[in-house]
Amino acid sequence: MISQPYRLYVERSDPSRNMARYYAMSIEPNLFGDICLLRKWGRIGTRGQMMVHHFCQEEEAVRLFLDLLRQKGKRGYRPRTSLPK
Repeated sequence: MISQPYRLYVERSDPSRNMARYYAMSIEPNLFGDICLLRKWGRIGTRGQMMVHHFCQEEEAVRLFLDLLRQKGKRGYRPRTSLPK
């Protein structure tokens, strides 16, 4: 059982470089009771790619979640400032 929800959606845009990327993460249980960190990324408006990490304990998943959050922040990813049209 997950103690609290972990969800993140951030974007990185630079019109001069034709860059429009998104990165999303969430920690969720699977049907077998394992804790999973789901990562999705790609160009905004596309389906992108997905990776799933399986963990036995929630603390391990949270540690990776926070580490990836710091990495994405350093690379310029920020929460979306406006709602999509």
